[in-house]
Amino acid sequence: MDTIENPNLTNEDTTESQFEEFDTLKRRRRQLLPWWIKIFCWIFMIMGVFSLISVGFGILSIQTNLAFYGFETKEAFSLTGILVISVAFFKGISAYSLWFEKDIAIKLCKADAIIGIILSVISMLVIPFFNEGGFNLQIRLELALLIPFLIRLNKIQKEWEGIITY
Repeated sequence: MDTIENPNLTNEDTTESQFEEFDTLKRRRRQLLPWWIKIFCWIFMIMGVFSLISVGFGILSIQTNLAFYGFETKEAFSLTGILVISVAFFKGISAYSLWFEKDIAIKLCKADAIIGIILSVISMLVIPFFNEGGFNLQIRLELALLIPFLIRLNKIQKEWEGIITY
């Protein structure tokens, strides 16, 4: 037997709120993502797999060209190589969680975007001081996507967290 806890609610109000719950359940979190984020989800999931493959190449002492956010190396187990592989793997995990609508996806992707922005700024403003040819400022184009990505995540976060997935 169904009981109404609030005597001020009519049967009509209760029915209406139950239908709202079903409307929320039918909505997919992925629908909140614009097309360009969906494309980059796939790119970064694939890149995450390649980061694991590059670890295997490093174990076998096979040199691979690794580059991301202006950091470049041919050695998988150098400081730069570990940084590049770790960032690529984290991007893969973040993209996977976003594509498969995980609860923690927005938080992971926000952390990913902030880390990307910080690394891009470091590669633009700090690393050029240590180059042999002197200071050479290079504008990182990644910022043109990371900043809108972070803004979009902030806009959809509340709605993302409000949608229930199973």
